[in-house]
Amino acid sequence: MSAGNTARSTLAAVRGDRVRALQHVLYRAAKADPERRFHALRDKVYREDVLWRAWVAVRRNNGAPGIDKTTLADVGEYGVTRLLGELAGDLKDESWQPLPARKVLIPKPGSSERRPLAIAAVRDRIVQAAVKIVLEPVFEADFLPCSFGFRPGRSAHDALQVLIDESWQGRRWVVETDIADCFSAIPHEKLMQAVEERISDQGVLKLLRAVLRAGVMEDGQVRREVTGTPQGGPASPLLCNIYLHRLDRAWDTDKHGVLVRYCDDLVVMCATRQQAEAALARLTGLLAGLGLEPKAAKTRIVHLTEGGQGLDFLGFHHRLVRGRTPKSARLTFLARWPARKAVQHARDRIREITARERLLVPAEWIVQDLNRFLRGWAGYFRYGNSARALGQIRNYALNRLALWLSKRGNRRRAWGWGIKQVLLSPDRLGLIILDGTVIPPRPFRSWRGQAERQR
Repeated sequence: MSAGNTARSTLAAVRGDRVRALQHVLYRAAKADPERRFHALRDKVYREDVLWRAWVAVRRNNGAPGIDKTTLADVGEYGVTRLLGELAGDLKDESWQPLPARKVLIPKPGSSERRPLAIAAVRDRIVQAAVKIVLEPVFEADFLPCSFGFRPGRSAHDALQVLIDESWQGRRWVVETDIADCFSAIPHEKLMQAVEERISDQGVLKLLRAVLRAGVMEDGQVRREVTGTPQGGPASPLLCNIYLHRLDRAWDTDKHGVLVRYCDDLVVMCATRQQAEAALARLTGLLAGLGLEPKAAKTRIVHLTEGGQGLDFLGFHHRLVRGRTPKSARLTFLARWPARKAVQHARDRIREITARERLLVPAEWIVQDLNRFLRGWAGYFRYGNSARALGQIRNYALNRLALWLSKRGNRRRAWGWGIKQVLLSPDRLGLIILDGTVIPPRPFRSWRGQAERQR
């Protein structure tokens, strides 16, 4: 490593340590006094190290340009330090104003539906990320254990573990739902009231209001709504969690069952049908008080029984099954494997990578793209009873690679010739193997601990 790279790495580490120290101070102060309202945060937002950390987060996300058409590469050419210095000056003298976001529609994985995404300008994403860095530790001190989505140190697999544990204890009546158009339906004024429970710094509140009122550019017109957080913006998941914290703290676990919320996706694990019906009624009422409602098409009560129906949650299908070994044959437990939509999304992505339009791409690039996708997909779904699904997806990738090779070679017996080329290769042309990577879930055993033991 050159001296210049070493110096830059050291500087980045120092900046990161300072930002973490700031967040720890804010978290401890908020945790120590649940009634405290923070009034001196604006100067933290435009600190040089905070803005740099925000830039790193934006760059890592590798997003598209906003309406100003400025890309991440353009920022590199312009000079990151120069841009961050300008942003710090604008934030300090309160002259920063966000541009409207660029609205695009992107497909939902495994579905024909499309969801709106608001792409802010790079400059504005950096500011949003900086605000998130400063506010997140304050609200993390208040967030409850039932909330899992977009929180540091918590993940989808932590939420999935709760389903395993509660099912094992007999809570097998499940309310499943998600919030209809949650990100676009949150009322601005009620959201700001939730923020103001902890934040009194008018400079920060002004920044948040500017972000919410920036609007979206659609068909050449700027639309400014009185509801919604810009879906796709760095601060939006935090703002969503801040608002839905009102739901979390109003929930009575003893009375209505165990709530598991991953941002706007929710399930409630209940002991009886009566409790599940009461939980659904309570959930609907609480959401109505927040100006939200459950999505009717995805709201139902499911009874987990052997041979009965299951439910989809966080990409997995969950179903009660009986053990297949002599020792486990008397036991029923909640198993999970990739849901149909997740499998279809994987097949669609593999088809895209091996499409006819990419016949001129070098074969090693195709394999590299397939491996990158398979590692990510299997990295998530291996924490389940997923061996069969992972094997099917890997075989599908092999077949698609063989078909791609045949088309590239212009062979008449396309698939047969291509599969021979793959199978005769010593390492399947470098395509990764997914066998042996599955970690089945166990009640009251952390998935993290099992992953560490496998390593």
